[in-house]
Amino acid sequence: FYTFNNYEAWIGSMWPLAIGGFIIALVTIFKKSWAPITAPLYAIVEGLFLGVISMFFENMFNGIVFQAIYLTFGIFFTLLLLYKSKIIKPTENFKLGVAAATGGIFILYMVSLFMSMFGGGVMPIMDITNSSMISIGFSVFVVIIASLNLVLDFDFIEEAAERGVPKYMEWRATLGLLVTLVWLYLEILRLLAKLQSRR
Repeated sequence: FYTFNNYEAWIGSMWPLAIGGFIIALVTIFKKSWAPITAPLYAIVEGLFLGVISMFFENMFNGIVFQAIYLTFGIFFTLLLLYKSKIIKPTENFKLGVAAATGGIFILYMVSLFMSMFGGGVMPIMDITNSSMISIGFSVFVVIIASLNLVLDFDFIEEAAERGVPKYMEWRATLGLLVTLVWLYLEILRLLAKLQSRR
């Protein structure tokens, strides 16, 4: 809420915060034992980033932020219920499929980022003002994949608890869940922005 209410002062820090959060998450992948430090640090950095980018979207489309928050938590609790009731089971094929789709989306994001850095602009399907059905369909697909990553997080947490893994892995699991929730929230914002651009 701090950066949300102080948007003008923080707008210049939006991308450094986003990159910082990405680096912290990346470091934790390779240094899991650092998770007790990197997980809270990630939460702080991403919290600041989300405040800025949320106001960015709110300035474009009034009311979009609260819609995205409600949808994010609605999806989270729905999938948690489906997971706990065993309606959704993370089989090995399920995990492979979600991981492959997530990797493909990540590659597209990186390509789009490099294009924008070198003057090529973002890919049309990434543009939040592109309200074509293809662009909206892509965003729906990404929201689905981000949502399914929550199931992988739930499974990781449950397996870690059953195996009695080291304490730092609890922080690693927390970080993983935070990363997925941040991604899901941002993708819902993008989807809602594209839908509202059609009006």
